[in-house]
Amino acid sequence: MKKVFVFVVVGVVLFSGALLFAADKAVPEDYDEDTYGPKDPIVWEKPVKAVVFDHKVHTMEGGLECDSCHDELFQMEAGAAQENDDFTMATLYDGGYCGACHDGSTAFASNTRCTACHIGVRGSDRLQGDAAAGKKAH
Repeated sequence: MKKVFVFVVVGVVLFSGALLFAADKAVPEDYDEDTYGPKDPIVWEKPVKAVVFDHKVHTMEGGLECDSCHDELFQMEAGAAQENDDFTMATLYDGGYCGACHDGSTAFASNTRCTACHIGVRGSDRLQGDAAAGKKAH
């Protein structure tokens, strides 16, 4: 009888812990473009192909507001920065555009973790749905 009681108490404790754990996990919030920016990533083709920017990573996950970057660092129009002559890696390294935060202190430096943003031609083709990009030539 004593073993049954211990078994029931342990079961109740484990079950309660599981309920608390599940309650602590937040239900994923629906993505709201008015709050978090465009859902689709921006793919820049300059200064090199292809650099991807995802609003969700910066707003929904990173906690930034739209005015953290717009309109001081970036115009509101998607991809407009690449039309500027100074949209270069050198400008980023000097603290312009993405480099305002990607300085190694606020966020990883723009001259590190290159593949976090630069996905290359094949990655760009895959992202944009080019079926041929995934096939290897033999």
